[in-house]
Amino acid sequence: MRSGGARILIESLIEQGVDTIFGIPGGSVLYIYDELYKYRNKIRHILVSHEQHAAHAADAYSRSSGKVGVCIATSGPGATNLITGIAAAYMDSVPLVAITGNVPTGILGKDSFQEVDIAGVSMPVVKHNWIVKNVNELAEVVREAFIVARLGRPGPVLIDIPKDITVLSAEWQPRKTRNISGSCDTLSARARRLANRAARPTFTEEDIDRAASLILEAKRPLLYAGGGVIMADASEELKSLSLRLNAPVALSLMGIGAMPSRHPLCTGLIGMHGTVASNKAAQKADLLLALGARFSDRVIGNSDSFAKTARVLHFDIDPAEINKNVITDDWVIGNVKETLSKLLEKLPPKMETEWSGEIEKWKAHIPQTHAKNVNIKKDALTPRFVIEESSSKLGDDVIAVTDVGQHQIWAAQFFPACRPRSFLSSGGLGAMGFGLGAAIGAKLANPGRRIVLFTGDGSFRMNSAEMATLAAYRIPVLIIIFNNRSLGMLRQWQSLFYEERYYATSLPPQPDFLKLGLAYGIPSYRAEDKGAFANALEEAFTNLEKGSSALIEAVIEQDEKVLPMAPPGRPIDEQIL
Repeated sequence: MRSGGARILIESLIEQGVDTIFGIPGGSVLYIYDELYKYRNKIRHILVSHEQHAAHAADAYSRSSGKVGVCIATSGPGATNLITGIAAAYMDSVPLVAITGNVPTGILGKDSFQEVDIAGVSMPVVKHNWIVKNVNELAEVVREAFIVARLGRPGPVLIDIPKDITVLSAEWQPRKTRNISGSCDTLSARARRLANRAARPTFTEEDIDRAASLILEAKRPLLYAGGGVIMADASEELKSLSLRLNAPVALSLMGIGAMPSRHPLCTGLIGMHGTVASNKAAQKADLLLALGARFSDRVIGNSDSFAKTARVLHFDIDPAEINKNVITDDWVIGNVKETLSKLLEKLPPKMETEWSGEIEKWKAHIPQTHAKNVNIKKDALTPRFVIEESSSKLGDDVIAVTDVGQHQIWAAQFFPACRPRSFLSSGGLGAMGFGLGAAIGAKLANPGRRIVLFTGDGSFRMNSAEMATLAAYRIPVLIIIFNNRSLGMLRQWQSLFYEERYYATSLPPQPDFLKLGLAYGIPSYRAEDKGAFANALEEAFTNLEKGSSALIEAVIEQDEKVLPMAPPGRPIDEQIL
């Protein structure tokens, strides 16, 4: 079959099961968009307001569904605008395919209009990228891209397509959608090698035996679960292991939802803003079993004092993470679902521990949001009230999305994440502006589930233009803005560590978020106390049920704090409470 490059691209995406693309057109991708028009009944294109949010939307589409997200941008500034979103996906191991246009091959490298070496720019934040200079290779590059995005530790990839490649024609043959864990003789030799790598186990029976021996010797084991548990769909194995060992489970920010937050063995967030229970357990454990987690600096604090009484056993799919931030006693490399399944076969049905009642006592300490010297009115809004009330109203099936800042950690502390893929946040990169694009992607991937975005006034100013996308496509999302008139997390640091020198962190009263929401046709409400918030939530919920987005501005005290907090450079159990 002979077709033009643009058609080959779209057919290859359909072959991979793609049904949604987020992007903005431009001159270098107009032939692709012309082909998308012809295939509009098979692939839904969502026109966003800024390319960064196309990447965030594709990212959350993937995080919330387990599929590979896809975004597209034109050459030059369109391509570079994707980079923050690609980097966020890279840091959090999210499979994503970014497609960029470029100037024709004949003028590549000549500083042509809207030309950027996006392959060079993106190299540090993608697993791999391709510049397609031969239309005959286009279909195979797309197939390889989806394999690489999913292969091993997932992550983003980028395909750069010069404009003339979208016009030139080539002979090609469509293929059925494949699961990369299987084999397919019709793939090229290179793509077949990639697929076989994905299917090949990287651990041995001896690795599992050594891990089981360490566990059987432990008296105070602690499980530390990260985003890898969710990405591998290994939450049931995690729960089974914790019950069998009677071991508490601490979660990284990316691991929230891997263990139900209300489970008796779940101790919640660990690290700088971790719970008392998680942080004290880490310092008292004699075995720390890390599962799909990378020991980030926000988790371990002072590395010299982290889990000093514990042996460390690390299960991860990426060998580069072993001994990178914390020296381990042993490790198992492989898909965490597969390795945990094998491990469970080696362990007795039930083990006793020496934790006694310590965990329950530590769990009784509930995170606070204000310091003792802050005068809080009786009916004043608090972050905990806002998050718990909205979560209760929206139901257990709700997906929470956050931007980055104080509200992100409050959501991590108080949102009752009952299941995997129900809490979406930019963890590793910490990208302010992640939220609204991500909320759009999550809703389109999960049309039957309610979506709430917890954001701050600082973050929302970075992505509020995407309300145009919500309105244009009638995407129902509940937006809750914590308005404390400041860049709250930075103000908190200035309060605690910079002698209250509040510089460049106070925000002006503009914009009026209610008027801004109404300008986009989104019903908007302001709440300054608990009663007003309850009324606004009821009105917003009614709008959601009618298929409309809604916005609630929750006015909170300027000096609400994220507590507990372990000061930087200190052991994680030396917390400001």
